[in-house]
Amino acid sequence: MRPAAGRSRAVGYESRVSAPSLFLAALPAAAAAVVAPGASPDPSPSADCQGSTSCEWLYETSGSAWFAEGSYWILLKPLRVLLILALALIARWALHRMIKRLVRTTADGVPTLLRPLRERVPTAAHEPGEFIPERRRQRAEAIGSVLRSMVTAFVFGIALLMILREFSFDLAPLLASAGIAGVALGFGAQSLVKDLIAGLFMLVEDQYGVGDTVDLGEATGVVESVGLRVTTVRDGRGVLWYIRNGEIVRVGNKSQGWALVVVDLPIGFAGTEEATAVLRTAAASVALDPDLAPEIVEQPDVLGVEQMTVDGAVIRTVVKTTADGQFAVGRELRRRLAEALENSGITAKIAAARLYPGVPLRAADDTATGQGGAT
Repeated sequence: MRPAAGRSRAVGYESRVSAPSLFLAALPAAAAAVVAPGASPDPSPSADCQGSTSCEWLYETSGSAWFAEGSYWILLKPLRVLLILALALIARWALHRMIKRLVRTTADGVPTLLRPLRERVPTAAHEPGEFIPERRRQRAEAIGSVLRSMVTAFVFGIALLMILREFSFDLAPLLASAGIAGVALGFGAQSLVKDLIAGLFMLVEDQYGVGDTVDLGEATGVVESVGLRVTTVRDGRGVLWYIRNGEIVRVGNKSQGWALVVVDLPIGFAGTEEATAVLRTAAASVALDPDLAPEIVEQPDVLGVEQMTVDGAVIRTVVKTTADGQFAVGRELRRRLAEALENSGITAKIAAARLYPGVPLRAADDTATGQGGAT
């Protein structure tokens, strides 16, 4: 019986000893399986890294996921961002250089940028005024500034979206937020946006420019500068007006194309035929003036009696001039018409008729002459 008990204790001991021995014996096999050829000790790279050719190449070369992904985020990502910025700067520089060449004035005095656009400058056959080159320069500079701003915003906007995409940002919520922010900014700065848009259309359509005499409603005078937001006008008293382009509802330009000088002279109840002949002779002498002849487009014309009032007849004289010469021709025409009426004696008849209303014209004239002699 004892030998049997001894055998059972031996079997129990062997079983207790053999279990750890088998576990320890299995460890080298597991370790060998881990480091065996063809096994992958590292997990696969992330999905973002797997989508990159350079990252996959690093992973295939090194066989290490953490090395490939670390190199991708530490070295390759910054290099790609720098490459995007460099390309954006180069594109911006090239486009700005092209715009500057378009803005630059050519040999004929017209910037290349303005050639496709309509230009409303005085069309009379005389030398351009001193303001026309400045007008063209400011117009081209303003339009060029808008184009440069648009190019900069477009290029860097595309670059920003590409950089955000490099860092796996979801662009859909970002674009939606940008749209909401743009709407809010539009409501908050609508007056500024209105001024800029109105100024841009004024420049493109060439409604007025530097040196033009304009009537903007509240201010009338000569335009000194035209910008995207503000137009400055100096009136006849020397006051400089700053007018926001969005507030300009109507524009009366007196410096484009041609102008019409209109002079209405009241002659009372004197003979209209005599007065018309005198005024026609005086108006024709203005067209013969060598200093004013280049400014006159059509010969002066005395239209005749324009209206009848309680004080008598009103005779109208008109002359078509260049836009720049209307004021000089108008002043000289009025002076010569007044002198002609005075030299012909019609002015004295008009004065006598006003001093002695109701008295026949010849009697009033004789009375005025008699008083003048007694005096």
